[in-house]
Amino acid sequence: MNVVITRNKQELGAAAASDGAAAIRDAIRGRGMANMVIPTGASQFEMIESLIAQPGIDWGKVAVFHLDEYVGLPITHPASFRKFLRARFIARLPAKVAEVHEVNGEGDPIAECARLKRIIGPRTIDVAFVGIGENGHLAFNDPPADFDTTEPYLVVNLDEACRRQQVGEGWYATLDDVPKRAISMSIHQILKARRIVCSVPDQRKAKAVQATLENQVSPLYPASLLQRHAETTIYLEPASASLLSRPLAAK
Repeated sequence: MNVVITRNKQELGAAAASDGAAAIRDAIRGRGMANMVIPTGASQFEMIESLIAQPGIDWGKVAVFHLDEYVGLPITHPASFRKFLRARFIARLPAKVAEVHEVNGEGDPIAECARLKRIIGPRTIDVAFVGIGENGHLAFNDPPADFDTTEPYLVVNLDEACRRQQVGEGWYATLDDVPKRAISMSIHQILKARRIVCSVPDQRKAKAVQATLENQVSPLYPASLLQRHAETTIYLEPASASLLSRPLAAK
């Protein structure tokens, strides 16, 4: 695992996008196709903006896998991650992608996990773009996360800290409005990616960043498992890196 501290959120997004774009281009050159995982959250705005603008990507040879979605939330809801995926990423790309595999939480969530498993199971994921939650989660794998499951997608219960983050980001008016369950890509599946690009801006993520980088690997700090993935780079900026005991210099 590598750590890069940029000077601000915009540079963070640009650096992370450039990193992931290189992995996409390499995969297309190597076997004519790339499989990627995309996150949908407020912390990813700058990265996604920059990724859309990256040159030299043949998007017609890219398959996009979605990271997570709430159970029971319609796509018309402002907080729907499928809505985010379509409006903020897919619709704004310069060309149509080969495949988009959304997580649909409106039906039977167990059946949806099984459907996604059939699709992603035989694939090699070339790059997974991810973030870290305020509670240290990866995707919606809240603490204590299931480190043992090998299922690629699972139904998870969202803890209060995770749900409060959604309120704090403005997606919901009250805690009671936030769904209590979600479908999430598992940590096992995320770590199967050849390359992981993790974007973590903002002061509110500083404690989670410290726990991820400086604590022992533990289900209580789900993102800490990234320590064991050699091809992971975590991109930070001064605010999100502010609690590290040995701060790195911004690049």
